[in-house]
Amino acid sequence: MPEADEVDDEEEMPLSLRLSIADTLTLGNATCGFMAVYFTTTGILIPHLTDSQESGMARNSAATAVILMLCAAVFDLFDGLVARKLRSSPMGAELDNLSDLISFGLAPAYFVLVYGMVADDAYQKVAAVGAIVVLLAVVLRLARFSCVTPTNGMFQGMPSPFGALTVVSIVLLELPFFATLLAILGTAWLMVSRVEYPKPRGRLAVAMLSWIVLSMGLLTAWAFDAPGGQLLLQTGCALQLVMGAVIPLFATARRVNNFRDNRREARAAQLP
Repeated sequence: MPEADEVDDEEEMPLSLRLSIADTLTLGNATCGFMAVYFTTTGILIPHLTDSQESGMARNSAATAVILMLCAAVFDLFDGLVARKLRSSPMGAELDNLSDLISFGLAPAYFVLVYGMVADDAYQKVAAVGAIVVLLAVVLRLARFSCVTPTNGMFQGMPSPFGALTVVSIVLLELPFFATLLAILGTAWLMVSRVEYPKPRGRLAVAMLSWIVLSMGLLTAWAFDAPGGQLLLQTGCALQLVMGAVIPLFATARRVNNFRDNRREARAAQLP
């Protein structure tokens, strides 16, 4: 009776070891983060260490690594949606944090580290410090997220996927080294700050997904050296930085408006 044995084994399997659909998407997130590190190493770092002059290969690998981080962000967006619609295993929250650490902590920090090694005007040791700060900021943010429940649909601090994409956008802008480093440190601070960012739900989730798809298109055009590809990429990276700074202002304005409305309602309730 082999079929009966298989059913018994499945029934005896602890619930914590059964992966849900959302968990599978989360593992896709981790896989994309690991592959981003792989392409950063094989396509950018190793050619630099071996004195290879294939700049096109480095550009393609950089674009591929960032596209993989964008794919990880898509997986991270959908695993939450699927978990809310269907179900998530008891391991779901832990898997999500571990995957986010790889894709949005290790991968962008390593990208910054390699940038410090290959850029002409960069200082390797200083860039290593910046990479460590990014990694630790994501670690602290994920640990805090596990302990604090978001209120009113808002995150405290820049979400790690948004922070990772902002960090790589700063690198791709090719600003002077110290300007790049300061912007990276500022992004790391935003991730651990109490500045509020809205959770990507409803229309905001659709807008975020559309922005990710557009970013993939810009990176592809840049990778294949399309006419105007460099300008389009830099425009997209600059918009990513602007959104990182402007989105909290909208959240703050909404809080101020809600506070004013509550005060008006309280005053109206006190009137005879």
